[in-house]
Amino acid sequence: MAKGNPEARNFEAISKAKAAHSKNCPFPPHSVRMNPFEIERMGWDEGDTIAGLLLESDPAIGTGSFRLICDGNEPPELEYEQTEVVSSPAEQPIEVPVPAGPGYAPGELN
Repeated sequence: MAKGNPEARNFEAISKAKAAHSKNCPFPPHSVRMNPFEIERMGWDEGDTIAGLLLESDPAIGTGSFRLICDGNEPPELEYEQTEVVSSPAEQPIEVPVPAGPGYAPGELN
């Protein structure tokens, strides 16, 4: 691991975690979450791209830690289209007038 620079050490740790995650999960990570204090300490900003991942702030994550986020552990919200169902009232049968043709009596079929 890189020595000295905390930013370089974190970048390397995130890169290795991303590679390990990609080997073990069918969903590639898209974000990395860190404690806001850690983000500030690194000189990074929320929304930066670190090792190809979107950096997100999460105060629930302890300092010195990070969490990779993929669609497997946090599926995206799906958008649903609302539709209105229109049906005919069941009490009113539909009557279709059928004219009797030449040579046929009503109700008689060939």
